[in-house]
Amino acid sequence: MDDCSKDTNFSIDISWIHQETRIVIRRHAFEQMYSRRISEEEVEEIIRIGKIIESYPDDYPFPSALICGYLKNRSLHVVAAFNRDEDEIIVITTYEPDEIHFESGIKRRRL
Repeated sequence: MDDCSKDTNFSIDISWIHQETRIVIRRHAFEQMYSRRISEEEVEEIIRIGKIIESYPDDYPFPSALICGYLKNRSLHVVAAFNRDEDEIIVITTYEPDEIHFESGIKRRRL
């Protein structure tokens, strides 16, 4: 069951993303993925099939978003920045959401 259901009203234009858009995983993200046992393939799949549940259009140097998806019986979040000029998505971090930080359903951050 996908716990990431939410309206897709976000203010980041991702219409330019296509199959050949490069996914760049920064060192910090790799380290976090390794320690959290999240594979590159899982991150790429979440980016492809996940839903944007929070957007940060004013982030610098690129707008970014929190993407939620469900794979292999677990929810995963990927925070990524969108560099349209270079046709790339930059993975900032990824993690399994928990109920301490997210409301039931894993789709909304606790305040």
